[in-house]
Amino acid sequence: MSSATERTTPPAAAGGGQVELVIGGMTCASCAARIEKKLNRLEGVTATVNYATEKAKVALTGDVTPADLIATVEKTGYTAQLPEPPKAQTDGEQPDAPERDDHVRSLRQRLLVSAVLTVPVVAMAMVPALQFTSWQWASLTLAAPVVVWGAWPFHQAAWTNLRHGTATMDTLVSMGTLAALAWSLYALFWGTAGEPGMTHPFELTVARTDGSGNIYLEAAAGVTTFILAGRYVEARSKRRAGAALRALLELGAKEVSVLRGGREQRIPVDELAVDDSFVVRPGEKIATDGVVTEGSSAVDAAMLTGESVPVEVGPGDAVVGATVNAGGRLVVRATRIGTDTQLAQMARLVEDAQNGKAEVQRLADRVSGVFVPIVIALAVGTLGFWLGTGGGAGAAFTAAVAVLIIACPCALGLATPTALMAGTGRGAQLGILIKGPEVLENTRRVDTVVLDKTGTVTTGRMALLDVVAAPGEDREQVLRLAGALEDASEHPIARAIATGAAEQVGTLPRVEDFTNVEGLGVQGVVDGHAVLVGRTRLLAEWSQPLGADLERAQAAAEAEGRTAVAVGWDGAARGVLVVADAVKDTSAEAVAQLRGLGLTPVLLTGDNATVARSVATTVGIDEVIAEVLPADKVDVVKRLQGEGRVVAMVGDGVNDAAALAQADLGLAMGTGTDVAIEASDLTLVRGDLRAAADAIRLSRRTLGTIKGNLFWAFAYNVAALPLAAAGLLNPMLAGAAMAFSSVFVVSNSLRLRRFRTTNGATAAGGRPDPAADALDDAPRQATAAG
Repeated sequence: MSSATERTTPPAAAGGGQVELVIGGMTCASCAARIEKKLNRLEGVTATVNYATEKAKVALTGDVTPADLIATVEKTGYTAQLPEPPKAQTDGEQPDAPERDDHVRSLRQRLLVSAVLTVPVVAMAMVPALQFTSWQWASLTLAAPVVVWGAWPFHQAAWTNLRHGTATMDTLVSMGTLAALAWSLYALFWGTAGEPGMTHPFELTVARTDGSGNIYLEAAAGVTTFILAGRYVEARSKRRAGAALRALLELGAKEVSVLRGGREQRIPVDELAVDDSFVVRPGEKIATDGVVTEGSSAVDAAMLTGESVPVEVGPGDAVVGATVNAGGRLVVRATRIGTDTQLAQMARLVEDAQNGKAEVQRLADRVSGVFVPIVIALAVGTLGFWLGTGGGAGAAFTAAVAVLIIACPCALGLATPTALMAGTGRGAQLGILIKGPEVLENTRRVDTVVLDKTGTVTTGRMALLDVVAAPGEDREQVLRLAGALEDASEHPIARAIATGAAEQVGTLPRVEDFTNVEGLGVQGVVDGHAVLVGRTRLLAEWSQPLGADLERAQAAAEAEGRTAVAVGWDGAARGVLVVADAVKDTSAEAVAQLRGLGLTPVLLTGDNATVARSVATTVGIDEVIAEVLPADKVDVVKRLQGEGRVVAMVGDGVNDAAALAQADLGLAMGTGTDVAIEASDLTLVRGDLRAAADAIRLSRRTLGTIKGNLFWAFAYNVAALPLAAAGLLNPMLAGAAMAFSSVFVVSNSLRLRRFRTTNGATAAGGRPDPAADALDDAPRQATAAG
């Protein structure tokens, strides 16, 4: 993918370094494998080619230059170029985004036109009642554009493969559809199929025929349309490959109030320079990394650091770009700008992790490497055998073409798309979004699940957990007065107390003479009482020390990593409020379910160790890794992978994005940031950690269905090949066999719609799922595959 940030290393020169290439012309995962193999044959080259991002990441240790790499790729039959410089990119958009949009638009156009033309062709071929006089010529008129124009991408790829002595599924699709069209033309113009009144009666017989009265137009058009549908879904998924980086870069502020000549001036953030001083008001994003020179405030850095409690900052404290000023006015001196900021560095982390991620080849493409050459050899052998034994040119050619047609991957083309459609459709109903077929295989191998704490295991929001009143004091009165005073503050901890108080005691009284004491708390008059709420130091300054009971409550809360807020009025400390990021009610059950799937849970967080251990104990996790920076999260995932573990990562924040991309399987909570969602493989819309276990179960079930579909699709083809080679397959038997295989595959896929979650969840929001519902008609439409 392309990033709107500058590259960490320039295009490598001979002698060493790293270089990235943008690859064009790949049509399947086997293309990426072929390019990778060719590049790695060069001395001093270690290359990884990612089919999803259409990039090659190459490490050079010898005298090979980028020009040599490009030449090698072009000799293999594909295109390659160095990424465009950053100046060519605007608004965080990928330079190749328009090209990808055009490709997806072209595929959609081919699919829609082909589908409209194919439906009547299939209907006439499979329903004898629709076979009016000269129906075969109408079929030819409708099917020819589908086979020639609709299938053009397959023909083009097959020609490229042929020129380089290789074969993929494109080869089989192209040969099968063209052979079906070619023989249909022969039968119509030179055989008996073109005679008025010709019909294809519905009969299942095994008899030798010269084929002059048979047409296979429904097979050619149907296969083309189904394969186009699969390619369109795949292309749409690939178009979004760079969305994680774009979402990251869009997090930053767009404009900044810079101080120049003692006056504020609003400028685009791109014009900010190192050592410039700029103003950040409450609620605004900090424009870039810097150091506070004036003012104090609480900065919400949860999306970058994972720390759930806002960080108090004052003069001399460092702040990070894209974090939010939650309190007072700040003046910040810029220390790092552009590609040197922490946000830009995280963008590079995500890009590196995604580009280095091993691409799982589609199962059909892997098998096709063996299946396609065998089918072609068998077709040629069949033709030679019948010619050599005096069977006649017509019978020989009929048998050879029958071999190609029966082997044409009709059910094979349905195997992955229908299972994926049913699985992802059911997942969408349950709040689980699966991004593509390459995601599924990793779910089977995962043995370790790394869980982010904030927003994943916990709610990610500060909440009032406990109210401890001093001896003789009324708990409700403590909460009522403290809540009223905090309701006048915008600090996140204050909001948690005010919300909790309103929920428990109802309407809060008005506050008079409210004052914010920077860094310590707030004070004011409520119902005639002079109330103080904040740190114990604030109460101590007013000679209101905590009693022994309240000190014990404060110590107990802080020992568990929680925040203790002291409350006092009229000259005495009256209570302690305990605030923390609360653990979700379902997290403990979710961890147990993940263990039941054979996974080892690990808690990974940027929060402090005390808080992390307390949360881990609550939900039943033994292994805890705390106080880690975003880059450290990636390193932890890499270390676990280096130990031979297959790692799933569950997170929700910007700080998790790179780790989600690095993990073998990334699961993002849908309640989190867009960056995390885009960098992940699966998205859990419900924000319920139990959905992670459901997602893995559903993904494994979908993968098993795909494998079963592929097995039966090949089994039907292989079983019918000897009959075709023997010249014993008439068109209706071939069509019925292929239609039955398609119906079987679709029906098997539809079983995924009965998937149930372990907690009895139903469709997310009760909304119907169009993708899954579209499959209701699939068995009937699948007969097109004949």
